[in-house]
Amino acid sequence: MPKPDFLTAQFLTNAITIGIVVHVLLVSAGLSIYLERKISAYMQDRIGPNRTGFDLGLPLLKQLFRGFGFWGLGQSLADGLKMFLKEDYTPRNVDKVLFMLAPGIIVIPALMSFAVIPWGGTFAFPGFVMPVLGWEIAAADVQVLGANVSIGLIYMLAVASLGIYGVALGSWASNNKYSFLGGLRASAQMLSYEIPMGLCLMTVLLITGSLLPSAIIDWQISNGWLIISQPIAGVMLFICMLAECNRAPFDNAECEGELVAGYHTEYGSMRFGLFALAEYIHMITNSALFATVFLGGWTLIPFVPVPGLRPEDVGIVAVLAKFAVLFGKAALLVCFMIAIRWTLPRLRYDQVMQMGWQAMIPLSLIIVIANAFLTFYGLTSTVAMLVANVAILAVILAVQPFLPRANTNRKIRIAGSRFSPLEDEIVQAAPAAAYAADDPRRTQVTTGVM
Repeated sequence: MPKPDFLTAQFLTNAITIGIVVHVLLVSAGLSIYLERKISAYMQDRIGPNRTGFDLGLPLLKQLFRGFGFWGLGQSLADGLKMFLKEDYTPRNVDKVLFMLAPGIIVIPALMSFAVIPWGGTFAFPGFVMPVLGWEIAAADVQVLGANVSIGLIYMLAVASLGIYGVALGSWASNNKYSFLGGLRASAQMLSYEIPMGLCLMTVLLITGSLLPSAIIDWQISNGWLIISQPIAGVMLFICMLAECNRAPFDNAECEGELVAGYHTEYGSMRFGLFALAEYIHMITNSALFATVFLGGWTLIPFVPVPGLRPEDVGIVAVLAKFAVLFGKAALLVCFMIAIRWTLPRLRYDQVMQMGWQAMIPLSLIIVIANAFLTFYGLTSTVAMLVANVAILAVILAVQPFLPRANTNRKIRIAGSRFSPLEDEIVQAAPAAAYAADDPRRTQVTTGVM
């Protein structure tokens, strides 16, 4: 039996990479939920999960997992088991087919979008002969990724945008007004922020001349990380990633104060778990994309070739080291997203749309046009592009006060208040009595009273 033409060293590497990275993403999504709970606890001066070990509190497992109950790492496993074991409930008057399909439709694109990320750079694949079939696999230098396609960045944009179909179908099939409003918000938000996201990636295409993530990393090895020369495009891409993942301050599609839980209000058990799984996998893959495009991919230090992390290092140890660096950058970005959630308040929905159409899209167009001029005249050095970014930012800050301001949802001035005093009125906010202005703690220390 002749060997199929598609069975090459690159095909086997793609298959192995997909099998490994899918499981890494699934485990990382569970750990991301753990990080969400721990980071929020630290930021709110709490402890967070710190008791649940891998024994899950069961006497039968305590002997087996003795010594592995540290830091509450078993909390993610307990959460996953709880999702599987909870009752699965389907409300009445829903579209049952679409209601069941929506969680799968949203999680499948999340598990597909990582395919073009060059996790380990180049690997010198050793040739071998299959023992039973006798097929010979020739040795070759292969790319450690899931799909070696020439439209890398476009593939990620296209696949990531498919996740909105799961949100829209789930919200409509739930027969719930809160869910439907959440689906409408998510759809409009995705359409609004896909445009500046694509324009930011077009800036990268203009500078590097390639859509291949591996080629973009090679360009950054020679010219420095793009976050140094294109800080505005990098910040805008990160903001668009937050909006694409429905993360705060852009989580209007599922805000508890207005929509109960948004598009997944009617979902429970593992169906709800799939929505959460898709969100965290989107966070990880988008963070890996940002690290690839703007943070040098698997390179550790800009302009410094670190042994084991150079393009000519193609051994298995070098591949594992490159994977660790890229995945570590993605993990740090995920932690940064989590910190943003517990730092910034949620924007109103009109503010989200206003920011997308009146700020992000015009600014991304300006960045694309400016970089088109720089590329045409050959001014693509790090210093030239950084100076252009500083000039653009200075012009924006100078023009911004003269732009028209919307009067929507402005606070009404209350005559006679401390912020809107009447004519000839003197407002004194500080206490009039001297003893009221004293700090009682300072007084106690001074007088010796404890």
